[in-house]
Amino acid sequence: MSPVPGVDEIRASFPALERVHRGQPVAYFDGPGGTQVPRVVVERMNDYMYHHNANTHWHYPTSNETDALIAEARAALADFVNGAPDEIAFGANMTSLTFHLARALGRGWGAGDEIVITELDHHANVAPWRALERERGVRVVVARMRPEDGTLDLGDLERRITGKTRLLAIGAASNAVGTMPDVARAARIVRERAPGVLVFVDAVHYAPHALVDARSFDADFLACSAYKFYGPHIGVLWGRRALIEQLDLPRLEPAPNESPERMETGTQNHEGIVGAGAAVDFLASLAGAGSGPRRGALGRAFEELHARSAALFRKLWDGLGGIDAVRRYGPPLDASRSPTLAFTLRGRSSESVAESLAEEGLFVSHGDFYAATVIERLGLTADGVVRVGCSIYTTENEIDRVVESVRRIAGPS
Repeated sequence: MSPVPGVDEIRASFPALERVHRGQPVAYFDGPGGTQVPRVVVERMNDYMYHHNANTHWHYPTSNETDALIAEARAALADFVNGAPDEIAFGANMTSLTFHLARALGRGWGAGDEIVITELDHHANVAPWRALERERGVRVVVARMRPEDGTLDLGDLERRITGKTRLLAIGAASNAVGTMPDVARAARIVRERAPGVLVFVDAVHYAPHALVDARSFDADFLACSAYKFYGPHIGVLWGRRALIEQLDLPRLEPAPNESPERMETGTQNHEGIVGAGAAVDFLASLAGAGSGPRRGALGRAFEELHARSAALFRKLWDGLGGIDAVRRYGPPLDASRSPTLAFTLRGRSSESVAESLAEEGLFVSHGDFYAATVIERLGLTADGVVRVGCSIYTTENEIDRVVESVRRIAGPS
């Protein structure tokens, strides 16, 4: 087996990294909001559009080819999340898929039923369940985060579970502060206190940084977004086949009624589906030739890439921590977390810090990132935080540039 390529070789796969802004090479630290895309993924999508474009389930070559390519993508995403191909559904994005799922589940719930969410979550894993309060009369219960370290209070979560609980909706990683809660433990707590409860996992921010395992999470449904792990803008939903086939879904009568297609409303984004499968294949390819089955190759690639990103993140965390005017948020280095750092700079708005960094070719995010509850619990205003995320193409030199630029922006201590 070949080793995972070095960062320079990985970077050669990403044309976006050739961009220069105001004389500086661009460093993309906006991965938590969407990563850059490798050439091979775009080429696979182009090939589909140029040579195989058709609608599905008809008996002529391009339609048959489209069916085969979608089946290949389902198999790739199944390996990515440790599921089965007939448990993988695609949609416009994670948010749309979650609303679709929530409404289907909610048709069987009403007053007296409860859904547990957490303060750590992106509102794509909040608003769909809140909608059921208005539409079905269910009660949404919120488990608290600890603002001092950005972790989930599992004791509070346990207290929120009752015999009325029908669903736990939990994020596997916070897109705002990087926290990776112990989802498997949370699922055990819930199932012990409320047998028969369902578990929905938002793995959008988790998927680029750790290999998803829906089975070890003991999830019933799990959603992620390909554009966060080097693919196109498309959402992915995994669900246990038996549960998908029980859902009371809105659908057109002639449409397929088997899992997973019964989850997919209307004609799908075929080129996006092909691209999502290509993104998984790209990540697996980083394990090198002779790495065996795709799931095993993904495991080896993620293990090495995680070690690299942890070292980069330590450099970033320590570097920004050495600037008096910087306040960092989220779990410490020794906690389970993603390489995503949120900070504020005393005397400067987060927007102005991001603008100043952009002038030096350093592209970072700022605001609340649709995780408004996290920002509120941290005692911050709507201006939110500056977010710096490490991706597989991030280099030590880029980390140094961020730290030195923030130091300059901060001025004399």
